[in-house]
Amino acid sequence: MPGECDYNGALSPRTFPFDPTRTSPLRIGPHQLKNNLIVAPMAGVTDRPFRQLCKTMGAGMAVSEMVASNSLLWGSEKTKRRANHDGEVDPISVQIAGADPQMLADAARYNVDQGAQIIDINMGCPAKKICNVMAGSALLKDEPLVARILKAVVGAVDVPVTLKIRTGWDRDHRNALMVARIAESSGIQALAIHGRTRACAYTGEAEYDTIAAVKAEIRIPVIANGDITTPERVKQVLEYTKADAVMIGRAAQGRPWMFREISHFLATGKHLPPPAVEEIHRVLVAHLHDLYGFYGEQTGVRVARKHISWYTRGLAGSAAFRHGMNQLQTCAEQIDAVNGYFAELSGLGERLIYVEETGVMNKPGRMEVEEPAELAA
Repeated sequence: MPGECDYNGALSPRTFPFDPTRTSPLRIGPHQLKNNLIVAPMAGVTDRPFRQLCKTMGAGMAVSEMVASNSLLWGSEKTKRRANHDGEVDPISVQIAGADPQMLADAARYNVDQGAQIIDINMGCPAKKICNVMAGSALLKDEPLVARILKAVVGAVDVPVTLKIRTGWDRDHRNALMVARIAESSGIQALAIHGRTRACAYTGEAEYDTIAAVKAEIRIPVIANGDITTPERVKQVLEYTKADAVMIGRAAQGRPWMFREISHFLATGKHLPPPAVEEIHRVLVAHLHDLYGFYGEQTGVRVARKHISWYTRGLAGSAAFRHGMNQLQTCAEQIDAVNGYFAELSGLGERLIYVEETGVMNKPGRMEVEEPAELAA
């Protein structure tokens, strides 16, 4: 639909003086988070190594990539990995996806048995393969089914249950407020809202009016999501929507340190220096070793490619480096290539400078933009 997602991305003048004490650390059930910054669930991205890294770098919580509710898939290697939380910092939040209330209830119990401390229900994914089976954001079209699912899952486990939604199905059917009321009455303990409709997918600009309207009407914590890419945008969104927390997705890919930067900015109003190339190198190599250990060499090398691409975007000569990286087949080859590339950069003393609309760059003329990964919500 032409114009469906043509938001200008600007927040209206209805802002208020920012009070850091108002945005105190979020609490979900018995879990007191260290702050109000949450990593969004992203398919193929928020695996255990990435979640743990983001938590180490300052995120208060990181939600897992979604786990299917179909019990026939629980024995697969992919599902076993997604249910692996060994050594992960609390709280452990696992997102489940599906359309059948009983299957979702069973999935919630299964994941709690595997260590989940919070269950998150996916009603925000816009991907066709999810919506075509009436899961994800497709559920927003059926409010009675939403109510049945929430009641079944909340009643199935003794841990907090949270919900991730979009503002609605399309611009003529923004029913986030109605779904939020259903969620609150069903016992949902926190609600994350992506400021786009299902029809928007990830195009256009997120809007925050709907999130503000929901926050004004319900008592459970509301988490704002969508186009939250800089410390300044976090501050603006919290001011405008009065949300209790923000959820950050694509902007954290290759930038796990952004959580410490945001925390510092909210507390002081000042920016931390961007990471030096030496630190980017160190964090990336440690992340790669975690990926290899988690997935094994064959899958680990494939998964690592996109992370290497995200970490190096905007750095001098990274386009040619990334092209060569895609040809490498072993962990040792990847590590050697990464070390060699950063050795060439080490004498330049460059730091990354973040740009809200377009990504990251280190010098004018060095911009390189990556395609986003497949997202879960």
